[in-house]
Amino acid sequence: MIKHYNLKDADVYIFDNYIINQIREGVTIEAPHDKELNQIVQEHFSGQEIVYISNRVKSYTVDPLIYPKVEQIPNIVAIAIVPKTDIMRQNAAYEKNFYDKTFEIFDTLNEAIVWANKLVMAESDE
Repeated sequence: MIKHYNLKDADVYIFDNYIINQIREGVTIEAPHDKELNQIVQEHFSGQEIVYISNRVKSYTVDPLIYPKVEQIPNIVAIAIVPKTDIMRQNAAYEKNFYDKTFEIFDTLNEAIVWANKLVMAESDE
């Protein structure tokens, strides 16, 4: 791990090829969360492609209209969601409709990390 941010609404963990975001219980994710994410991404990954991993261990709400804003962060080439429950998985599947870049749902955080590393390495080879 390169850095950890203990933010008001989330814990954000920065790694070489990805970010892991764990949102706190009861939070609603909407604008301006995308701006805060963009600031962190630009600070650590200027000119580098990365994957955003949402490790959904707590229950919270996502306004799906945040996804078109996240798409505009040029460094983020994909999103991985790791839901804890079936309802979280169903919500993530619905949210996928609002994001036009690569968006995958995984059973474990480890699976998401392996996929993120492979994806970023493949992107950098092109």
